Amino acid sequence: MTQPHAVIARISADVTALNAYLGRVSADLTELQRMLSSAPPVYAPPAPVSPAPPQMPAPPAPVPSTPRGEGWIGKLLAVAGVAVTLIGVVLLLVLAAQAGILRPEVRVAAGAVLAGALVAAAHRLHSRQGGRTGAVALAATGVAAAYMDVIAVTTIYEWLPAPAGLILAALIGGGGLTLARHWDAESLGLLVLVPLLILAPVVAGGVTLLLIAFMLAISAASLPVQLGRDWLGLHGARTAAASLPLLVALVGVYFDDGRDPWLAGACGIAALLAFTGALLLLPRTANKSVMAVLTAGGVLPVLCAGLAVDRWAAALMAAALAAALLAIVLAGDELPGVDTEVRRIWSVLAALSALVGVLVAFDGRIAGPVLLVMALLVAATGRRSAVARVCAFGFAAIGAAHYLYFSPPAAVMYPTEFTAAEGVSTLIGSVLVVACAATLMWALPRRDFAAWAGTALACGYAVTQFTVTAGVLIGGTDGGFFAGHMAATIFWIALAAALFAYAARLPRADRSLPIGAGLAVVAAAMAKLFLFDLGTLDGIFRVGVFIVVGLTLLGMGAGYARLLERRM
Repeated sequence: MTQPHAVIARISADVTALNAYLGRVSADLTELQRMLSSAPPVYAPPAPVSPAPPQMPAPPAPVPSTPRGEGWIGKLLAVAGVAVTLIGVVLLLVLAAQAGILRPEVRVAAGAVLAGALVAAAHRLHSRQGGRTGAVALAATGVAAAYMDVIAVTTIYEWLPAPAGLILAALIGGGGLTLARHWDAESLGLLVLVPLLILAPVVAGGVTLLLIAFMLAISAASLPVQLGRDWLGLHGARTAAASLPLLVALVGVYFDDGRDPWLAGACGIAALLAFTGALLLLPRTANKSVMAVLTAGGVLPVLCAGLAVDRWAAALMAAALAAALLAIVLAGDELPGVDTEVRRIWSVLAALSALVGVLVAFDGRIAGPVLLVMALLVAATGRRSAVARVCAFGFAAIGAAHYLYFSPPAAVMYPTEFTAAEGVSTLIGSVLVVACAATLMWALPRRDFAAWAGTALACGYAVTQFTVTAGVLIGGTDGGFFAGHMAATIFWIALAAALFAYAARLPRADRSLPIGAGLAVVAAAMAKLFLFDLGTLDGIFRVGVFIVVGLTLLGMGAGYARLLERRM
């Protein structure tokens, strides 16, 4: 048996060896810290390690750092400096000219020198540690100042013809914004475009067609800067730079009771720039749906072109936009970056463009049937797409509103005289309402009681308008009106009979909805029979409608019972 003192000796030897290894590691760490902190580093062999317990090195002193959250102060001051400096440039170019301060050559030269000095200072500051924020602000101020200088030379002093001024401005804007790409600084582009959007109209003396051309030029020049970058903010800014001045100009022309066909071309260019940029940038964009929504802002001037151009020109522009968007949506699988969400957003935009085109081109009596036909086609061809169904319901709702306005319930309640053209319009609209309601019902993935009841109500009203209008057209406001109402009541009962026949052929679990809709139609027909027909119809029409409806109800009861017996 091992003696206790032998075990104690072995433990003591192990502890001594462990202390020796820990001491060597501590010495190496101390030497490594000294080598890293000294310049140039000098290597010295480690000192002999004593078997005494090691002394752990003291932790290094903490390096002072800038507290988090203070970086925004410098950025805020830089943005304020950009704004104030550019306002000073505007004062130099505009107010000084109005007050006669300095010669025009001096004012323009001073603006150019200031712009060049700011860009040069930005280059120098960017190479220094911590100078990125200041460099971005200086460069943005210089580029924007140079751009406004060219606008002033072209619009105020007219030293350059418009084409030369636009080319020079595009070169300055594109060349200056290249720094944003080179420095990977989206904020530089934003600090150029946003101040220009606000201050350029002041320099140009208002939102003129020439100013719109300058803003389109800077929007086009900033597109190459974004290629390969996921800069949603810059895309939104360049889209706004093109579209907002156009919207202001369209509203101004509208209130001046004028027409400006050149604005139509500018609206088309803005839409082309927006969608060309989006198709080029979508493959590298993470949030594609936001990009699609921002791009939609670029087509708003096209949809508002009717404020300043002829209605047929505006309608053709809206139709062309709808066709182009639909082509992009249909070819979405072949276009990189055009995913499902983008196609959904642009499908809605295409439907909105088509709607605007119809409402601009046609008046109410024609627009209503056209919209109902569009709803019918969209629901039939896109029944498997939720977006198509929503668009179809939108077209149908607006078309039905037009139909109700020109074929109101009063025309059914009281004998009303109308022209042959108005009567034919009501007949066509009534047929389209029935067809549209049935198609939308068929396109629904789930048919609940509300869908059945809504379809029956729309069909019942449209058929009543059809029969009463046809009766008045054929027989006048006396006998024709009564005959039309008799036919309408009989149709309501026939519609209920069709619903019960359809329900009887369904499995027991699926019968409740059509049966409920059929009972609702029967209740509506009975209400019309006793509350309207009984007091309004006269002579043989009253007798005929009661007999036909009664016999139909008897046949419905007997026939439904027989069908159910066969199905059991």
